[in-house]
Amino acid sequence: MPNYRLFKRGGIFYSEDVVTRKQKSLRTKNREEAERLIFHRAEASRNRAVNLQIAKGYLAAIDPELAKRTWQTVMDKLQTYGGPSTQERSSWANRCKLFDPIRHKPIVETTAADLLQVLEKGGSSINHYLRRYHNLALGLGWLAWPILPKRLWPPIRHARKRAITLVEHQGIIEREPNPERRLFYEFLWETGASQTDAARLTADAINWKEHTLFIYRRKLEHLDPVPAQIRVGQKLEAILRQLPSEGPLFPYLRRVDCKHRATEFHQRCEGLGIHGISLHSYRYAWAVRAREAGMPERFAQAVLGQASKAVHRAYARGAQMKVPSLEIYESQNGGQKIVPFKTGAAREEPQKSQTG
Repeated sequence: MPNYRLFKRGGIFYSEDVVTRKQKSLRTKNREEAERLIFHRAEASRNRAVNLQIAKGYLAAIDPELAKRTWQTVMDKLQTYGGPSTQERSSWANRCKLFDPIRHKPIVETTAADLLQVLEKGGSSINHYLRRYHNLALGLGWLAWPILPKRLWPPIRHARKRAITLVEHQGIIEREPNPERRLFYEFLWETGASQTDAARLTADAINWKEHTLFIYRRKLEHLDPVPAQIRVGQKLEAILRQLPSEGPLFPYLRRVDCKHRATEFHQRCEGLGIHGISLHSYRYAWAVRAREAGMPERFAQAVLGQASKAVHRAYARGAQMKVPSLEIYESQNGGQKIVPFKTGAAREEPQKSQTG
């Protein structure tokens, strides 16, 4: 062949590029098979455009749509997964103009350079969704192999999120002139509910007979979750008593979009010179307070509607726990030493063997 030289080493056939001198194993001991492989390799290097059309022909025999399918098809497919809020975020990402260079490009014709071009112009969100498009195409069999190996994807660096402090919360409450919004912020502080879940609550969610509040996670509606049952304490009761006894607890906030509620909160923060927080920071604050108070992790997860311990611990990352001294635990045990646990076999007396 004009571009490659065939040789044998240790019983295995190899090919060598006559220009670059790069050698590669053909992983065969059969000369006829080796010659066929090196022939196709040489053909591939000379006629890339023709080979692409040949490959499309083979792919069309397996899946007629495979050669025509574009990344827009993957985007549309991703938008069907998850709950309403997840689908809404996917829809927003799909419309981003930074994906336009690959939007209508056939998946089978996409190269690593195409994906890197998108990644260079975008931030963490673009990185996140492009990974999801790529992995979904792989999972559905629309890609034969990864375009970008896992180790070549740039790391996703999210902005640091933090909890709202008590001083910041009190400042916002004092500055808020609207009674409904003020009670809304106080409700979030006491319950750690998401802003959407809190705004959708009605008076039926309160069981005054058992002093219990039921909160459903809208994000998990498609999974038919069990609502969080929160025991109503004195502070929370004082807030609930000021809210409507029938219908929505927050009539105005229930009607407006979550972005509108977030904008109103952001304006209050800007007026006070508070930066780096959002309405979601109330959930971080509640998780931190629960951990510092020593609440069992499973209870805190149930209140926040978090199935993952890793996610919950990320929320409570800033907590400063005060661990009781060992002396307290020893005194509660009456000064007795801890008796080691014995298995059933160890508790039984060994039987003496009888002879004779």
